[in-house]
Amino acid sequence: MRVFFALVASFVLVAGNAFAQTPYAGMQSRQIKALSPDQIADLKAGRGMGLALAAELNGYPGPAHVLQLSEQLELSAEQKARVQNLFDSMTAEALPLGAKLLEQETALDKQFSGRSVTSETLKAATSSIGETLGKLRDTHLKYHLQTAQILSVDQMQHYAMLRGYGSEPHAQHHHMQ
Repeated sequence: MRVFFALVASFVLVAGNAFAQTPYAGMQSRQIKALSPDQIADLKAGRGMGLALAAELNGYPGPAHVLQLSEQLELSAEQKARVQNLFDSMTAEALPLGAKLLEQETALDKQFSGRSVTSETLKAATSSIGETLGKLRDTHLKYHLQTAQILSVDQMQHYAMLRGYGSEPHAQHHHMQ
């Protein structure tokens, strides 16, 4: 019985210490509390921040990664030009959306830090942030879809292998060269 109580007591102590430590310590000094410095940099640069993982991990490569791997994928000059055009268009669409999202997150952060947030302003802010984030995600995903249409089945397989996803092309039936 003593062993049981000793185990319970040690569990309570360990659990109490685990709950006392917060994974958010240090984040209170961030420029925008809800975003890491890396996320802010990605938004400012038009990068995807993992927003297109549904495409990437299901066999729809993104234009940025295809361009980075263009030699290994043996892209033709025409393919490379087409993917570069997609990348440029994606970036042109993503940059203003990223800037808008940064503004919206900053405004929400200021509402909380200034203690001016209300149920109504919170709902409006989070709805706007959600809409912008949805548009940004759509932007990145649609360019993955278009990039997959440029590559051959062999290039898609090689891409998956180079990225460490295996060698099975998940989107073979979507290829339209």
